[in-house]
Formats: sequence, structure tokens, C-alpha cells
Amino acid sequence: MKRGIEFFILFSLVISVMVINSCKKKPVIPTLITADVTYVTINSLISGGNITKDGGAEVTARGVCYGTSANPDISGLHSSDNTGSGSFVSIVIGLTPNTLYHIRAYATNSAGTAYGNEITATTIPIVLPSLTTINVTSVTLTTASTGGAITSDGNDAVTARGVCWAKTASPAITDFKTTDGTGTGAFTSNLTGLTPATTYYVRAYATNSVGTAYGNEISFTTSSGGVPTLTTTNITSITMTSAVSGGNITTDGGGSVTARGICWAISTSPTLANSKTTDGTGTGAFTSNLTGLTSGSTYYVRAYATNSAGTAYGNELSFTATSVQLPTLTTAGITSITPTSAVSGGNISADGGGSVTARGICWATATSPTIANSKTTDGTGTGAFTSNLTGLTPGSMYYVRAYATNSAGTAYGNELTFAASVIQLPTLTTAAITSITATSAVSGGNVTADGGGAVTAKGVCWATAPAPTIAGSKTTDGTGTGPFTSNITGLTAGTTYFVCAYATNSTGTSYGNEISFVAANVSVPTITTTIISSISQTSAVSGGSITSDGGGAVTASGICWATTINPTINNFKTTDGTATGTFVSTLTGLTSGGTTYYVRAYATNSSGTAYGNQLTFNTNLADVDGNSYKTVTIGTQVWMAENLKTTKYNDGTAISNVTDNTAWSTNTTGAYCNYSNTLANSDIYGSLYNWYVAASTNSKKVCPIGWHVPTDAEWTTLTTYLGGGSVAGGKLKETTTIHWLSPNTGATNETGFTALPGGYRDGSGSFGLIGIYGFWWSSSISGTTYAWYRYMINSNGSISGGDNPQHAGSYVRCLKD
Repeated sequence: MKRGIEFFILFSLVISVMVINSCKKKPVIPTLITADVTYVTINSLISGGNITKDGGAEVTARGVCYGTSANPDISGLHSSDNTGSGSFVSIVIGLTPNTLYHIRAYATNSAGTAYGNEITATTIPIVLPSLTTINVTSVTLTTASTGGAITSDGNDAVTARGVCWAKTASPAITDFKTTDGTGTGAFTSNLTGLTPATTYYVRAYATNSVGTAYGNEISFTTSSGGVPTLTTTNITSITMTSAVSGGNITTDGGGSVTARGICWAISTSPTLANSKTTDGTGTGAFTSNLTGLTSGSTYYVRAYATNSAGTAYGNELSFTATSVQLPTLTTAGITSITPTSAVSGGNISADGGGSVTARGICWATATSPTIANSKTTDGTGTGAFTSNLTGLTPGSMYYVRAYATNSAGTAYGNELTFAASVIQLPTLTTAAITSITATSAVSGGNVTADGGGAVTAKGVCWATAPAPTIAGSKTTDGTGTGPFTSNITGLTAGTTYFVCAYATNSTGTSYGNEISFVAANVSVPTITTTIISSISQTSAVSGGSITSDGGGAVTASGICWATTINPTINNFKTTDGTATGTFVSTLTGLTSGGTTYYVRAYATNSSGTAYGNQLTFNTNLADVDGNSYKTVTIGTQVWMAENLKTTKYNDGTAISNVTDNTAWSTNTTGAYCNYSNTLANSDIYGSLYNWYVAASTNSKKVCPIGWHVPTDAEWTTLTTYLGGGSVAGGKLKETTTIHWLSPNTGATNETGFTALPGGYRDGSGSFGLIGIYGFWWSSSISGTTYAWYRYMINSNGSISGGDNPQHAGSYVRCLKD
């Protein structure tokens, strides 16, 4: 029974599927109509369509097809306007003007393409533009103004417009024309180059792709020409060679005035063929300057104006150029008389009607001097002037007259006489002696009078006997009068010198009062040594400061050094100049490996060599990896001032870098690591080593040659020297809390040891206590599996000891053998 029911259900399902499939329809082409044309131009239109049914399948293309023949389809020109049913708009471009087009909408689905009803539309034609000509205005002899107004472009862009004109009717663009832009609207045109009193015909024009259209024709006649009307301006400012006139042009005669001015001659009715000025263009008043006249001559003057019709002249005027007389002048009194110079001058009260072209004074040792004798040249024109007479002979008598020259000749003022002064020796005093040293002093003098002759040399002279002269030692300190300062050099210490100021003029040399002094005795210089810096394995930087030269010039300075105390210039030294003040010295060629050096600055003068305070330092040490370490002397020991960070024994054998905790805890041979296995920690704190690396029994040595890992007893020697373990840690620890955690109790680092809190690695391989503790191995064993070490802590100033498992990790400070 159950099996029968199952068969019935299966049979029913099969029958249902067959019925459904038999009822499903195949798609057909869409149904649509063509939309009316809504916009037409010369080369485009807008249409479209409405797809009312998609035919049972999606519309995958739609648009309009168009052409100049009936029934256009998609094999020809057509638009593509998306997909789907419903209304759509199609924009058709690229059409030909004035052409009938057939248009059908189309729609495509999987069944094919359907077309809507056919409609037609004609594109708009292109015609000539429409325009009018604007009335002619501003008519002159040769120009006029007109233009046009383009009311329609004929459905195409206006590419040229303007006006054309001719002397005959119907002018075209092949005649005279203007070019006044493009497009529609009003424009203005300027006609030029016209002929006076001539009738012209004018038409506006506009050009598009069809051709050129013309506006209405207008005619006009240019103005008739005549010469200008003008008057001549009265003559003023008359001199011997110039005068001022001008004119006033009241009308231009209908043509532009292109030149105007005045013309003149010594005969009546002057024209442009005679002398003339050129004073601009246009109508109105103008001023003219007549030049190049001859004194005493009568001249005739007329204004003129020129236009295209010719040249017109104003009324004629006449005048006479003034005559020139000699100038009138007086000679100024003689002042400021010296042996070789004096001051005079003159006053020109009248120029005689002609410009004074030269003036001054002339002089000679005979009466009535002229400009053929000695003279000055002191400008031009009238009025007072001052003249300087130079090159005189002391004690001579001179005759002096002022002179003035114009075109009529040279006139002279009244004659004066004077005698040039006689030159005396200069008058001077000697300045007090100051700034006395073993080899120099400062003096000088004051020349209060030059004796009437220029002081050509001055200074001081000195000798070891009284009455020194310029034949002996002297300075040269310029010329002229007034105070001066002299530097006396080359003296001998402890010697008495006599000094006089001197001054020389053309008469000879005079001396000031005599002063004596004793040159100071020389002592050795005073010098201090500069703190040692920039220490490397083979070099360092120091220097000195010379605060006094001891009264004698410093002839050598520098620093000297040796490996024994109190180095001198017989040991190694630098040579760093001869000046006082601060200098810097570089020590080179040093022995590396913590060698102790003693340094002193030195300075030498004629009294001997002085030394600065003694300083000491140790050179840096290098390991086999090339790492450089500072070193420091503490008591009788020389220590590394940094923790060891080498990765090799000093014979070049590599030390195992063990990073795994288990491998570290079970290792029984030499190994190293960086704290937390981070290389940056090694750069600061050095490397952690197990005791097998540091052991004195190890045949491989980790410290550089000449150095060793300190024994427990050698650590005790250090702490005992520093006052015991309870205070030694503070003297060894780096100060501040940059690396040590606060409070870093007791830290002074007064030894320069610079102990750091690098922590440690315990026997299990774990890292800890960085910033709080620092641990350092000794080479001494404690029992079978332990070894002695030293440690410091941030909370007190002590250094303590104990023993740790030999496979634990601590730092190493090497000690010099």
C-alpha cells in the first residue's frame, strides 16, 4: 500500500512540470511608437520613443534611426539611448542644414528589433545675416565714424563684420573696409585716410558661411580744408642772445595742426625757411624760446601753424637784442695768509648784459696781474665768490685782482697786495711714557703749530743717551698738526731710554721736551693647562691659557707630555704659536692600552720657559674586536673605565654567544650574552660573561694583551685604597639616575670608574636587576662550582662581594698587568 502512494505522488509531480513547460510563451519583438520632433537646428534635432511592451524579453538596445530616405533602420545612422521599456529621449547631431530627414524609433530584445512609426523633420537652413548701417558722424577732412547693427546671424556664426566705403555707390568688401570683430549686435567703425571735400558711400557688412550681407547705404561728404587762424604773442625776456614769444591758434582750418611755433629773421616777413622753433601740435596758446641771437641786432617774428591745407602766419612783431658790456666787479680782501697760500675772491655786481662764463682771481709778483698769470677758476655768473691762492713762495710779495669774463671780454677788479708768510719750525710737546714693558712702551706728541709750512713727518725718537734725534731709532706717525700716539718697540729689558717727539716741515725738524724711562725687567710667562679631552688610544686634546707674557714677547707655547711626572719641553711637545691667550694642542703618537701620561702647558719668553699645572690621563684600550675603552688610574692600579664587550678571546678565538636559557644553565665552557639578548644593552653596559671566560685557569684570555681579569685580592686592593667597601661603591658609581634607578645613594664617581647597573644572568639563564645592581667577576674560584664577584646597588654607596655559580653571567672590568 505504501509503495503505491509513493508512485502516485511521483507521477503527479512529472505531470505538473510538463503542464507548466507547455504553458510558457516564447518572446516576441517589442511594441513602440516614435516621439514627435521637439527641437530642430541647422545640424541637430530631438526626438525619441515610447516602448509600450517589451515582447516578453528585456529590451537591450533602443534609440532612433534616421536618414534622408524612408524607413531608416539600425543598419544606418542611429542613436543608442540605454535599455529597458518606457519613454526615452534621443538627441541627433551632425545633420546637414536645410535637409529632410526620416526618423523611426527602434527597440531590440532577444526576439529581434522592432520599429515605431516614421516621422519626418527638415533642418533649419543657413541664410545671409541681417543688418543695418549706422549714421555717419564726426566727419572731418580725412576721417569719419559710423558702424552697423547685426540683428540676425542667418543661423550661422558671423566671422567678420565692419563697414566698407567707396566714392561710388554700392561699396563692397573689395573696396575700403574696416574689420570690427565677429558675432551679432552693434559695432562702431572708424573711417580714415579720406580725401577732404569728397562724397563717400558707406555700407555695413557681415559675413557667415553662406556669404557676405550688406546693410543700407549711407552717403556723406568730408569737410573742406583751410589754413589755421593764429596770432603772435608779444616779445619778452629779451637778452643779447635770446628772447621769448609764442602764439595762439584760434581755429585749425578744419584740419589737424601738425606743427606750430615761431619763425624769425633780421628781415621782415620771416617764414619757415628762416630760423624757427617747433612747439607741438593742435590749437590753443603756446610759448616759444628764441635762441642764438646776435646782441644789438633787430629781429622780426611771426607765429606759424601748419595743417594739411598749408602754413598760416600770425601778425609780425619786432625787437632788438640787447648789447653786451664788460662785467663790473671788486676784489675781496686777502685773508688766511700762509707761506704758500692765501684766500681772496671777488663780487660781480653786473654781468654787462652777457653771461659771465668765467671768474676768479689772478696774481703775480708784478703789478696789474691778468688771466695770463696765475689764476683760479671759481664758477660762472654774478655775485660774490671765494678763491684760494696756492703755490706761493714763502716771504714773497704778490699783487692780486679779481676777474670776470663775458662775451665782451674780461674785466678786472681793484688791485690788492700781500706778502706770503715765512716758514718757521713746528712747535710741539712730547707725550708721557705709558704701557712700559721689557721691550716696548707708548709715547707720542702734540704738534701745536706747523710754523707756516705743512708738517710732512712726525713721531718720536729715542736712544740710550740724552738728546735723541731722527738719525737714531724713531717712529713715523703721519703728517700734519695735532696729537699723535707712537709705539716704541725693540727695547732691551732694564735699560734707561731718552725720548723726544719730533715734527718736520720744509724748514727742518724740531723736537719736543725730553722724557726718560726704564724698560721693565722680563719674568717668565703665567700659564695654566687646559683639561684633557677627546682621549683616544693614541691621541688626546689639551692646551693652555697664557694670562701674562711676563713683560717679554712669548716666542713659543704649547704642551709637553711624558709617562713620568713633570714633563718639560725636552720631552714630547707641541708648538702652538706665540700669542698670549688661549690655545689648543693635540697630543699624537701616544701608546694605547691605558698608558698613563702627565701633561703640562708651557710658554717661553726671553726670561725662560714657564709651565702650567700638571694633569694626568690614561690612553684608551682596544680589544681584539676593535672596541675602544677609556681607562683610569686609581691608586697604583690602572682599570678599564667601561665594561668589557668583546666577542673573542685576545687570540681571536670566538666566545660562544649563548641565548637559550637551558643551554646557558647547563654550559660549562666559556660563553657570553647581551642583557635580555639585546645588542643595544651591550652598547651601554658591555657583555655578560660566565666565569669560565674570566677564570684565571682558562688558557684563553678575554682581556686585551697586557691586561687581565682582576683577582678577588686585587678588587680588595681597590676598595681598601678608596676607604673600604662601605664607601668605595659611591666613589665608583656613575652619578645621576640616567642608568641607576633612584636614589643611587652615595654616587660621586670621583674615580672616573663609572660603574653601571647592568644587572646579571642567573644560573638558570634568567635576566634581572638591571638599573638596580651591577655585578663584576674576579678571576678567583670559590669551591668547585662557584667563583668570587663584586657588586654595587642603587640604595647605598658600598661595594660588596660574594660567590656565584660559575655558569652565571656577570660583567668584566680588566686590570692592567
